[in-house]
Amino acid sequence: MNLPVVAIVGRPNVGKSQLFNRIVGDEAAIVSDEAGTTRDRHFAQAEWAGRYFYLVDTGGLTESMHIPIDAEIRKQVEQAIEEADLMLLVVDAKNGLHPSDRKLVDMLRLAQKPWLLVANKVDNPASADFYEFYELGAGDPIPVSAQNGKGSGDMLDAIIAKIPDAPELAPETVRVAVVGRPNVGKSSFVNKLLGEERLIVNDEAGTTRDAIDAPLKYHDSNLVFVDTAGLRRQSRVEDGVEFYSTLRTRRAIDSSDICILMIDATQGLENQDLKIATLAWEAGRGLIIVVNKWDAFEEKNDKSTNKFKKDALEKAPYLTNVPFLFTSALTGLRVSKVLDIVVAVEEQRQRRISTSQVNEGLQELLARLQPPQASGREVKLNYATQVEVAPPTFAIFGNNPDAIPEHYLRYLHNGFRTKWGFLGTPLRIIMRRKTSE
Repeated sequence: MNLPVVAIVGRPNVGKSQLFNRIVGDEAAIVSDEAGTTRDRHFAQAEWAGRYFYLVDTGGLTESMHIPIDAEIRKQVEQAIEEADLMLLVVDAKNGLHPSDRKLVDMLRLAQKPWLLVANKVDNPASADFYEFYELGAGDPIPVSAQNGKGSGDMLDAIIAKIPDAPELAPETVRVAVVGRPNVGKSSFVNKLLGEERLIVNDEAGTTRDAIDAPLKYHDSNLVFVDTAGLRRQSRVEDGVEFYSTLRTRRAIDSSDICILMIDATQGLENQDLKIATLAWEAGRGLIIVVNKWDAFEEKNDKSTNKFKKDALEKAPYLTNVPFLFTSALTGLRVSKVLDIVVAVEEQRQRRISTSQVNEGLQELLARLQPPQASGREVKLNYATQVEVAPPTFAIFGNNPDAIPEHYLRYLHNGFRTKWGFLGTPLRIIMRRKTSE
């Protein structure tokens, strides 16, 4: 059974994103005094009293239809309403009733779906005057303060009373963060993958500011694709919203299982791409390289793809273990193949090798090359075992683990990688001292 969807709607700067963060329990959406900060639909899973649902934050609806981005926001809000099981119309209790509030009520009534009126910025319900909102004919407004949390419990009780029943435990999901420099086609790629215009695509670089969650069911796998704001070079990152967008992208990497690094084929693999790849790899995330705009590349044959990979490996040898996919979000070339690669990489991340197999592999490597001996003391490696998955982590026990040099650790690492693969996922080895019997 699918989780119900609750959409937050309202005019700009009424506190929708702050309310979203309050419900989710995390600073998932950007909050700023600048009106219109939220542009796309923003998904997150929320829970209250054992009930799970998807919460959707939307851009503030304005009446400036002549401005293209405002027209796009209206389109996104309308689609959020269409998909939602329940809407929360958020109004500003401090500034009072606004004509745009009435127009939003008309939109919600036309949708013929349940909705709740939430009066935000009510720090003290006993003394606050928010009763003018009864004019909207929506029943009792629910007073809340998204900033300090007052009234949020009553609001959540009202939400779960209105949404359809859902499983108490949400299905396990694989979070896939789509990362890369600005304007390499991340949103277009996710849109093509989903088969709909889920994310705003605009010629203006950096249209996506937040990390946007888009759920997708593929065979038996529950995937969530996260379209992120592009990471710029640090010298280009400005204060305010741009800074927080960069921070959200880094957090999206940290909270994901797999990262898809998108590269512009016409520009090649640049240093900023490598920095993003390294962030994901060092965080222990699965990694897939998607080379987008391949339709614009002059040569589109095996020779050109091999040359592209070779150039990338010269810059970052660890990418040898990372799958490459050459696509075009514009034409759809090979876009859907990324789903099979995501599933394969996740299987590799979760793969567990038996202790007997690990020890057999270790003995083969030791027979080929013994560890260098420390001055005045013998160095022995006794046994090994896999201690974790996601990423696969192996512990090797010996009498003097601190004496193992870095180059021999690389030898062991490469040996394990050659034997078991672990495509698209980091592989870690930790040295431990053998306990005396």
